[in-house]
Amino acid sequence: MLVTLNEVLRDAQKKHYAVGLFNTVNLEMAQGVICAAEELCAPVIIGTAEILLPCASLEELAPLLSDMAKRAKVPVVLHFDHGLSIEKVRRAMDLGFSSVMYDCSALSFEENCRETAELTRAAHAAGITVEAELGHVGSAETPEGDQSIYTNPENAAVFAERTQVDALAVAIGTAHGTYQAKPQLNIGLLKQIAQTVDVPLVLHGGSGLSDEDFQNCIQNGIAKVNIFTDINQAAADAAYTAYQKGLGMTELMPKIKNAVAKATKEKMKIFGCAGRA
Repeated sequence: MLVTLNEVLRDAQKKHYAVGLFNTVNLEMAQGVICAAEELCAPVIIGTAEILLPCASLEELAPLLSDMAKRAKVPVVLHFDHGLSIEKVRRAMDLGFSSVMYDCSALSFEENCRETAELTRAAHAAGITVEAELGHVGSAETPEGDQSIYTNPENAAVFAERTQVDALAVAIGTAHGTYQAKPQLNIGLLKQIAQTVDVPLVLHGGSGLSDEDFQNCIQNGIAKVNIFTDINQAAADAAYTAYQKGLGMTELMPKIKNAVAKATKEKMKIFGCAGRA
């Protein structure tokens, strides 16, 4: 069934588990994620990000993912992740995404507040939930220990009140992509933010973290975890391992789907969302 962030994250926040967002850029990845969610009876969030649109456009993905979400036996949020342009975010809303992230984190605090609040008003009027980011989740190339991009708890409280967003992505030491060294997460800062704001908190850059890292974050306020690299690599590894000369895509597709489902189930069990649907 197709739902919004509020229908899955509030319970996760209250009961200290997390719901995973697994970005999907094709049929096999989407099938694998939803198959995992149904098998474990877990709520799930699927979608894509603006940076991934060269792989498959919103117009191509929206009908596919929306139909799969509606037919699923568990709650499925269809989420547009890291929308960087207002045009793409509004297009996702028009195409039936039940949730969007408008990422203005590279702007000044005041600009982030103003732009996010305006989009949130429009989204809420259409029954769509909104995620935003405060601070800035880095990349694998971000200098180790650089805390200038971390989320400020006092600013987080003001931001949540002024924008009325439904979920807030925080920067506490994670990074997008593949980690070059073990990430140093600031759990103390996460605790402060969780005590300051009421909205569910989101962890980006989840691929590559240890089970202990995930569990510490979830116990201290994280209700949504974003995963792409892990399932993306699982899909590619499955295709590479299964391929033999003479095989076609129809022989590889079930292998890819099963590999994505396996990687997704592993994360869901760590997040504690199994059996929560």
